Amino acid sequence: MLKKLTHPLMMAAAITCTTPAFAADQVTFQLDWLPGGDKAPVYVGIQQGFFADADLEVKISNGRGSTDAITKLATGQADVGSADIGALMAARAQDDVPVSVVHPYFTQAPHAFFALADSGIDKITDLEGKKVATSPFTSSNAFLPLVLKENGMNEEMISLTKSDPGALGPMLMTGNTDAVIAWVTNIALFENQAKEAGKEITVMPWSESGLSLYSSSVIAADKFLAERPDVAKRFIAAYAKSLEYTYANPEQAGADIHALVPEVDADVAAAQISSIYNLVYNDVTEADGFGTLTPERLASTWTYVAEANGLEESALDPESIVNREFLPQ
Repeated sequence: MLKKLTHPLMMAAAITCTTPAFAADQVTFQLDWLPGGDKAPVYVGIQQGFFADADLEVKISNGRGSTDAITKLATGQADVGSADIGALMAARAQDDVPVSVVHPYFTQAPHAFFALADSGIDKITDLEGKKVATSPFTSSNAFLPLVLKENGMNEEMISLTKSDPGALGPMLMTGNTDAVIAWVTNIALFENQAKEAGKEITVMPWSESGLSLYSSSVIAADKFLAERPDVAKRFIAAYAKSLEYTYANPEQAGADIHALVPEVDADVAAAQISSIYNLVYNDVTEADGFGTLTPERLASTWTYVAEANGLEESALDPESIVNREFLPQ
C-alpha cells in the first residue's frame, strides 16, 4: 500500500509536478476555408512551438469563405483569423463590422486562369471565344470583369459556365472546357491531375495581367484587440514568425499540417506552399518590406474592390480597416 504524503516538502513537490506555474492564454483562430498548404502557418506555429514560446494555446476552426470568417470574428466566435481583405473592405463599406486587418499574408491576389499547355492559350486575350469554367462562389468571379477589362476584353467575349470546384480540374483535363478560373493555390492539384492524364498546364495569374492588389490577410476582432492587447501582440508576432518559417521550409510545413490534420497530404501541402511563394514574397514585399500595408496599395486595392462589388469609392476610407499597432517591429 502506498503511504500518504504527509511531509510538507513532499506535498509541495507533488503539487509542483502536477500544476503548471502559468496557464497559457487561449486564442481561437478562424480559417476562411478548409486546411491546406495555404493555411499552414497557423499549424506550423503550433508544431514548431512558436505559439507555446509566446505562452499561447491556439485552437483552429475551419471556415466556409471570407464572409463566414469575418462574421465569426465579428460575433465573438473567434479572436483572430484569415480572410480576403477585399471581403472585409466590402463588409465595412456597408456595415460597421468590428473586425480589422492586423497583418498582410498574400500581397498579390491568387486569382488565375488555367489551360492545357497544348491548347494554344498562353495569355488572357487567347481566351476570346473559348469556354471557361469557374466555381459558383469563388471571389474570383467578382474580379473577372476587371481583369478582362485590363486586357481589352469583356465577359461577352468568353463562354462562362459555373461548376462544382472539385469538377474544374477533371473538366479541363478531359477537354470539357478550354480553361478554368481558380486560385494559384490549386497549381499542385492541377499539375498532379494533368500528369495523370499525360498533359501539362499553363497558369496565367491575374496579378501578372493588370490586377495587382492585396488579398488574404490576418484579421482580428476589434474586441479581442481592445480587451487583450498583450495576447494579440504576442499572437501576431508568433504568427509572423510561423509565416516566414513556412515559406522557408515548405516540406517541414507540409509535415506539420499533416501531423495535426492527417487527411491533408504532407507532400501536396508542401507543393502548394512552394507554388504560392510569390503571393507572399514578391515585388511588393521587396519594395515595401515584409509585414507592411501601405496606404497607397490599400487605396488601389479598395478601388478594385469597390468596382468589383458595385460600391462607391467614397463608401470607405481603406485606412480605417487596418490596425498597425500590433505589427511586429
